[in-house]
Amino acid sequence: MRSVHDRSSRGEGTAVGVDVGATLTKCALREGDASPRFTLLASDSLDQAARWVAEAAPDSVGLTGCGAPTLARLLSLDTAPVSEFDAWRSGAAELLGPEVSDRYLLVSVGTGTSMMLVDGAASNRLGGTALGGGTLLGLGRALLGIDDFEALCEQAARGDRWRVDLSLADIYPRPNESPLPADLSASLFARLGRPGSGPFAPEDVAAALMALVGENVAIIARTLAAAARVERLVFCGSTLRGNPALRAVLGKIIGLTGRPPEFLENGEYAGALGALLVAASARP
Repeated sequence: MRSVHDRSSRGEGTAVGVDVGATLTKCALREGDASPRFTLLASDSLDQAARWVAEAAPDSVGLTGCGAPTLARLLSLDTAPVSEFDAWRSGAAELLGPEVSDRYLLVSVGTGTSMMLVDGAASNRLGGTALGGGTLLGLGRALLGIDDFEALCEQAARGDRWRVDLSLADIYPRPNESPLPADLSASLFARLGRPGSGPFAPEDVAAALMALVGENVAIIARTLAAAARVERLVFCGSTLRGNPALRAVLGKIIGLTGRPPEFLENGEYAGALGALLVAASARP
């Protein structure tokens, strides 16, 4: 147990939240009324996360995500388990600030993608897809030999996906014959299967991978939002971090409904921040 001196030297009211995902561990730290600080760690090194939590000497610890039980066993502190849905809802509301509304679809794009309806203080998972950052990493390694996610995002930002994908313009040469806008996808990766198709570079494949994930996530999100009669779509999750190519695809497809998506600043930490807030609010 920490002494009174220990508590005052580290600051009263220090709170920590950790979201242990399948790939990344997202950490949030708040001391008193100060703004939260964020840290990103690899999930295959939970000892490092445990050291980070211990060094913060927090008064409350909220843990969420698939690896939360494992991290809890590594800590000699009392921890509060927080459901992922409660964590995302609370963290997103905090990050939205005064822009928060009563009802919106919150889309968390991590290793996979989960979509939940936020309605005031309630949240309900409506669906999702196994497509996400894990898909991008796996296909990036298999097709391009790229193991680093940041490197894959950098490649995609420089690439031209239409050297790999077929657009409606490719199969409807006359724009007035296409039943939909000509710059929409007709078939992903299909150009590579056409005899005599033009040259393509690794960065073009990387851009096409972002389109593969982004278009499917966006279509599913649009469908769920329409079924729930929700117009506002808010995106968070670590797969969007430093990934302009994926954001552009999501923005284009979601924007077809007339209202563009919202990307939370520091959205990769929504779960960690939410776990922090839920645990801190439950502290005696």
